[in-house]
Amino acid sequence: MATFPSRILVTGGSRGLGLEFVRQCLARGDAVLAACRDPAGAPALAALADEAGDRLRVHALDVSDAASRASVREVVAAHWGAIDRIIHNAGVLVRDERLGALDPAAFREAFETNALAPLLLTEALLPLLGEGRAPAVAFITSQLGSIARTDRFYTPSYAMAKAALNMAGRLLAEPLHAAGIAGVLLHPGWVRTAMGGPQAPLEPREAVAGLLAVIDALPRDGAMRFLDYRGEELPW
Repeated sequence: MATFPSRILVTGGSRGLGLEFVRQCLARGDAVLAACRDPAGAPALAALADEAGDRLRVHALDVSDAASRASVREVVAAHWGAIDRIIHNAGVLVRDERLGALDPAAFREAFETNALAPLLLTEALLPLLGEGRAPAVAFITSQLGSIARTDRFYTPSYAMAKAALNMAGRLLAEPLHAAGIAGVLLHPGWVRTAMGGPQAPLEPREAVAGLLAVIDALPRDGAMRFLDYRGEELPW
């Protein structure tokens, strides 16, 4: 079996930050499992797969579906036998939410996708992570999930779900540390993607390069820090 620097799962790998994670991990020699809802509708990911050969596998994943999460675990076990990194990047954002016209379904989807799914996927892959080389889990969260920084009514379903993800990360800190796994909650900055919008000041290339540097340098001290792409601490 071929040996790569790291074996990395990226969720939401078909576009935006996820696609850039896949691109940069491949460029440095890693093996990547890029998971997304609809691989058939991801031409940029397919093009990377054509170039990367067996270093990139593309797999369909609905992070909110238990059977779909189990299928990813089976793929990792069958092809790698262990995993070194999980980058929980998949997420949903509802725009233009207004008090007085809130949709409960949007909140349920946000919590399911942005908070619960990363927790459950980590749980499913925990034994395989424990067998990895310097294993680490990165949760892509947002400063919008910071209670301390919140000063207006804005994207409530997304903000509340990211706050819940931050709590999920803190809850996982001790069991991950016990298994020899580092963990971190990462705010990527305001990035020029479909989610961030064209007015965002940060290019995906810069954000992801910073995030990967933070992940690679994580201390294995059992902390679950809330950091931005430059490695600076954010308030809870």
